[in-house]
Amino acid sequence: MLEELKLAARKVTADLTLRNLLLDCNRLLSERGEANSAAIAQELVTRFAALPAARQHDFFEHLASHFSPDPATVLAAAQAYAAAPDAAGIERLARVTEPPRQELLRRINRAPGGTACIVGMRERLLARLGAQPALAPVEADFLHLLSSWFNPGFLRLQRVDWNSPAQLLEQIIRHEAVHRIDGWDDLRRRLQPDRRCFAFFHPQLPDEPLIFVEVALLAAMPAAIAPLIEKHGPAPAGDETFKVAAFYSISNCQPGLKGVSLGNFLIKHVAQALTRELPQLKTFCTLSPMPGFARWVRQGAVCDGLDEARAQRLADAHHTLLDACAGDFDRLTRAEALQALAPPAADALLRLGAGYLGGHSTAPGGDPVARFHLDNGARLERLNPLGDLSPKGCTQSFGMMVNYLYDLQKIEAHHEKFVAGSVAQSRALASSW
Repeated sequence: MLEELKLAARKVTADLTLRNLLLDCNRLLSERGEANSAAIAQELVTRFAALPAARQHDFFEHLASHFSPDPATVLAAAQAYAAAPDAAGIERLARVTEPPRQELLRRINRAPGGTACIVGMRERLLARLGAQPALAPVEADFLHLLSSWFNPGFLRLQRVDWNSPAQLLEQIIRHEAVHRIDGWDDLRRRLQPDRRCFAFFHPQLPDEPLIFVEVALLAAMPAAIAPLIEKHGPAPAGDETFKVAAFYSISNCQPGLKGVSLGNFLIKHVAQALTRELPQLKTFCTLSPMPGFARWVRQGAVCDGLDEARAQRLADAHHTLLDACAGDFDRLTRAEALQALAPPAADALLRLGAGYLGGHSTAPGGDPVARFHLDNGARLERLNPLGDLSPKGCTQSFGMMVNYLYDLQKIEAHHEKFVAGSVAQSRALASSW
C-alpha cells in the first residue's frame, strides 16, 4: 500500500512538472517572454532537469505538435510569393516556415546552463528517435541550431597534458572510446613528451571537452596499436626523431552533438598546431580501426559497382579465406589463428581489406571510420594485418588496422573525390585488389 502511494505521488509530481514545463515554453515564446526570457528560460532549464526520463517523450511530442509551422500560413505565403516573387515575399515565406521551436531553443540558450541543457535534450531525443520517428523534424531543428552554435569558429583548441586540471583528465579517461585508458598510469604514458592530446571546448561549456584526439609522435608510420598504448612503453625519444604525427584515437564526449562536424576540423587544427610546434614533422596519418570489416566479410564481401575482374578477385579471396578457416569465420577472431594463417589466406585477408575500404566505403553502409576520414580529405594509405590483436580488434576486423594519410595540400581534392563516389588511395593499395 505504501509503495502504491509513493508511485501515485511521483506520478502527480511528474505530471505537475511536465505541465509547468510546457507552460514555461508558451511563456517564453510570448511577447512578455521575450523581455524576460533569461528568467523564464532558467525556470524551464530547472524543470526539464527535474522531469523524469519516462515523461520526456511527452515534452518532445509537444514540441512536435504545438511548435511546428502552421500549414495554412505557409501555403498562403508560398502562393503569395509565387504570384509576386519579391524580397518581401521571400522574407515572409522564410519567417513562417521556420518552426517556432527554433526560436524557443534560442531563448532557452540565453539562460545560464541553457546550452548544456539543449545539448542534453538532444541526447535524450536521439535515444527516442528510433521508436518515435515522428520526432524527426524536432531533431532536425536541434541539429540545425547546434551545428551553427558549435561552428568551429566559436571553438577553442586546447592541449591536454599531465598538468591539466584533474577534472579534465578524469573526463579524458571516462570518454576515451577507441582504446580504453586503464587508469592514471595509462593516461600518464599517453601524455608523455612523445604524445599529444588536444580537445575542442566551447565558451558556454568551458569545463566540458567536446571531442579530443590522441597523437603519437614517431619516426615512422605505425603498423600496430599495441606499442602506441603500452602502459610501460620505452622512454620517449628526443624531438629531433619525430617525423610522423599519428592520430590513433578520436573520441566524442557529448552524445548530444552527434552529427555536428567537429572531428574533421579538430584534425586539421591539430595538424596546424603541431606543424608550428615541430616543423620537422612531414607526415600526418592515422592508425585506425576497421570496425565493420569482419561483419562485411561474414555477409559475403560484396561491393556494388565493381568491374567484373575486381569483383571476381574479391570473390576468390573470400572463398580462399573461408576454406582456410574451414567455413567458420569465428576462428579468425582469435589472435593465434590470425598469426598462423598460411600466406595464401593472409593475402586473401589483405585483398578483402583493400576491397572493403577502397570499394565499399562510398556506400551508405560503408565503414564509419573510413567514411569519416575519407570524407575529411584523407587518403587510404596502407593496411596493417595483425595491427590490433586485442579481443575487440580480432572480433571487429580480424586484427586488421589501416593508415589514412592526411596530405595537408590535397585534403580538398581528396574530399571532393570521395563526395563524387571514389576513394583516394595509394598506388600500392589500389593495385592490391
